Amino acid sequence: MEPSSSLVTVSVTKISAFTILLLFLISCSTLTSTEAYDALDPNGNITIKWDVIQWTPDGYVAVVTMYNFQQYRHIQAPGWTLGWTWAKKEVIWNMMGAQTTEQGDCSKFKGNIPHCCKKDPTVVDLLPGTPYNQQIANCCKGGVINSWAQDPANAVSSFQISVGAAGTTNKTVRVPKNITLKAPGPGYTCGPAKIVRPTKFISADKRRITQALMTWNITCTYSQFLAQKTPTCCVSLSSFYNDTIVSCPTCACGCQNTTGAGSGTCVHPDTPHLASVISPPGKSDNTPLVQCTSHMCPIRVHWHVKLNYKEYWRVKVTVTNFNYRMNYSLWNMVVQHPNFDNLTKIFSFQYKSLTPYEGLNDTAMLWGVKFYNDFLSQAGPLGNVQSELLFRKDKSTFTFEKGWAFPRRIYFNGDNCVMPPPDAYPWLPNDSSRPVISLLLPVMTLFLSMAFLFAHV
Repeated sequence: MEPSSSLVTVSVTKISAFTILLLFLISCSTLTSTEAYDALDPNGNITIKWDVIQWTPDGYVAVVTMYNFQQYRHIQAPGWTLGWTWAKKEVIWNMMGAQTTEQGDCSKFKGNIPHCCKKDPTVVDLLPGTPYNQQIANCCKGGVINSWAQDPANAVSSFQISVGAAGTTNKTVRVPKNITLKAPGPGYTCGPAKIVRPTKFISADKRRITQALMTWNITCTYSQFLAQKTPTCCVSLSSFYNDTIVSCPTCACGCQNTTGAGSGTCVHPDTPHLASVISPPGKSDNTPLVQCTSHMCPIRVHWHVKLNYKEYWRVKVTVTNFNYRMNYSLWNMVVQHPNFDNLTKIFSFQYKSLTPYEGLNDTAMLWGVKFYNDFLSQAGPLGNVQSELLFRKDKSTFTFEKGWAFPRRIYFNGDNCVMPPPDAYPWLPNDSSRPVISLLLPVMTLFLSMAFLFAHV
């Protein structure tokens, strides 16, 4: 009986070890797939600050400000949506610069009716052109917030809110719970509200400082995996020294499905009555409807190594929109390449160096010139923008071998694009380093033969 008992013990031990290893691998893959941490923007987040600036008979007036501290990820149309759950039985008496999407049940109130009585209000920004008596500073942009590196002056959005049934002192006011931020879809996860040191305000003449009566902050971080289950862009490559064009990986953003609805739905550009397919009457749909391609991505970035000079080399970058339902305004692209520390000239794009780590200048942010190519039109003949980059060669590092001339990573509008596998990159031809030897050998052979012949004449 003892051998049998020993065998069972060993088997259980093996199963337990296997179970632990399996759970570990699953947890690792889960952590990796969320991509909540961005190595190129390690400190990027959206910080929401509530500043209580005035007490009222039954609550307070606060200014709520959203700061987009992300270097290259912005909130595009139709804009942000902010939600929360009240800790007590608070109501919103009125708002400036924003509004709730629903009023809720305010039947218990007589006389003055609150702006919103819902336990879990949902707030959206007001549109441009809102009357001035309903505006405050940094409001009314339709929920669009630019990225910090691209346009810091417009990387802020604010609104004012008057809250009732909330308490009238620092000890009786309770911070809201379950904060959610959609921009405009999912992707952001917000932490709990934390009471911090009151914000200080400097007067316009800079001679007086006032401070909020109470302040709390909420920090929201982005995960591409939560935003969408499939990637949104891919990268293709080509070069002057190789005829091979490396296309985006097949099914990089999903696979073709021309019959049903879903993430793989696509249309052919020669489809009859294409406009009716793109925008069905009476239907508003922000999900991508892409042109049928092998990669099925809404956006493709093509990197072409164009020319080689004695002291410089030149690249052409083309961004193509395959999404029939989306115009990308204020688009941007982030490229990681070791030669960006020697970028000499860029044509028709704006440029900013990103240095997430001190002493390492290998990442650049590119975006369009205002009123020229900052608007990337939907799929079609005009659905692309392009530029060229001129780099100076650093003889200690420069090479065309083994794919060095191609980017390590590319982001479009803050989303990591799918790169081709490294072994598919257009490398230099195998015999590129041997032409001198192949020509010299016959000449030397002929010369030695003639020398030998004349020596014996």
